[in-house]
Amino acid sequence: MLKKSSGSKFIGAHVSAAGGVDQAPLRAKEIGANAFALFTKNQRQWAAKPLEEKTIRAFKANCQMLGYQSQHILPHDSYLINLGAPEEEKLNKSREAFIDEMQRCQQLGLSLLNFHPGSHLKKISEQECLSKIAESINLAHQAVPDVIAVIENTAGQGTNLGWKFEHLAEIIEQVEDKERVGVCLDTCHTFAAGYDLRSFDACEETFAEFERVVGMHYLRAMHINDSKSLLGSKVDRHHALGKGEIGWDCFEYIAKDARFDGIPLILETIEPDIWKDEIAQLRRFHLESTTQSA
Repeated sequence: MLKKSSGSKFIGAHVSAAGGVDQAPLRAKEIGANAFALFTKNQRQWAAKPLEEKTIRAFKANCQMLGYQSQHILPHDSYLINLGAPEEEKLNKSREAFIDEMQRCQQLGLSLLNFHPGSHLKKISEQECLSKIAESINLAHQAVPDVIAVIENTAGQGTNLGWKFEHLAEIIEQVEDKERVGVCLDTCHTFAAGYDLRSFDACEETFAEFERVVGMHYLRAMHINDSKSLLGSKVDRHHALGKGEIGWDCFEYIAKDARFDGIPLILETIEPDIWKDEIAQLRRFHLESTTQSA
């Protein structure tokens, strides 16, 4: 049953860090966001220059000035990383890169790191791949304190794991420090993976399933995206809110449900020019629920 929200919703988008990560908070404020996501380095390259001290100071100062807190900022790691890679060389390279990403988060005073779990590439079993992913998280936790590994569910394209809630649960089960692991549910990925979100009733069923298999207490963030692709298509194609196969009911449900209060709700929709409007609409839904419950 939908739990009417009377708390705070932290809604934003994945903004550009061009010109330096310190520019990201400024861009988030321009679209009316009180949460945001960013890449702390080029997401399509393995290596990156270390963050400069002046950039770190400027990022922290801008966040403080504009009121952004670490738990509402969702850094995303490099797309090249595969923490379940079957080849030892690629696995070790991925683990080193992931630890570097965690260290960059720590330097910036950020507490979350969002990542895609990994792919078996048809070379190892799903179970072995999931175990490698969990081991990768454990190694990163040992190397870097404080930062929480936030596993993003996938659409199930190719050999990517993480599209079933059971995959997420199996990874979490093997992570030693349960306080430092969580989940980011992407609505487009969830839908493409076969979990219906097209109505309030469908949302009730899907999030009840997530609660049963994983547990809502592990939900640390969400990506708020409509889908160009059909239910269960396993094809990851984002769309603007209300323009895709999911429709507005899902996003109204999330905006009005208290279980999604207090975590970053991040747009990765395909029309940045209307992010401000999408954020405003989600806030209107939220305001309706707080007014009704007052």
